[in-house]
Amino acid sequence: MEIQVLGSLAAQERGVSVVPSAAKPRQLLALLALHADRVVSVPTLMEEIWGESIPRSASTTLQTYVLQLRRRITAALDGDPRRDAKDVLVTRFGGYLLQVQPGRVDAHEFERLATNGGTAFELGDYRMASDLLRRALALWQGPALVDVPAGPVLELEVLRLNEERTAALERRIEADLRLGRHAEVVPELRVLAARHPLHEGFCGQLMRALHRTGGSWRALEAYQRLRGSLVRELGLEPSNALQELHQAVLAGDPERTLHPAAAD
Repeated sequence: MEIQVLGSLAAQERGVSVVPSAAKPRQLLALLALHADRVVSVPTLMEEIWGESIPRSASTTLQTYVLQLRRRITAALDGDPRRDAKDVLVTRFGGYLLQVQPGRVDAHEFERLATNGGTAFELGDYRMASDLLRRALALWQGPALVDVPAGPVLELEVLRLNEERTAALERRIEADLRLGRHAEVVPELRVLAARHPLHEGFCGQLMRALHRTGGSWRALEAYQRLRGSLVRELGLEPSNALQELHQAVLAGDPERTLHPAAAD
């Protein structure tokens, strides 16, 4: 089975979609997919589907949703004598498990590539880090599970994935900066800084890229925009690291703007 959760939910067996149209079975499939090859407990599934208002009929209804998913899987298997829907959506003691071959869930592949990219970055192989992180980010087709109504469990999973995406993007840009690709990343960073007006990481990277490409005054403008947003929205000043970067740009100190300690 091929599963995509980094955008709209998609799950295909032999090219045939097994994604149900009803909201609650979609939630069930999405949660099982995110935890593919691991048992998801019945209480966790119930919490996702019904929150704190779990009805008395929850156990029976959950079994009905599982049966609906298995029927769709059976149709996709198209009479394959070697596999049964119960071999794909497996009942285990206390829960259910979605059996998926390694590398078939895009979120898992993203996490693998992002982890390897982070390791390469820490080892100083910025070219490899940039390549791996770029491949990881290319798996995203939009916000995670954008078309699935998320309950309390999925909400946390989606938040985690989106934060991992942002962290991977920031690290990929940092690798590009370490490779001297300052001019290349300026347009991307302008957009990111505008979309995330309180994100100090993107602002700091934009300041460094602009300073290195001869736009020191634009770097100072970026700092003032961020500072204004922080003061207005949160009543906070920029962090010490960003204030030091601001002073480095003012002083025209290229070494401090190229390799800030906070980015290591």
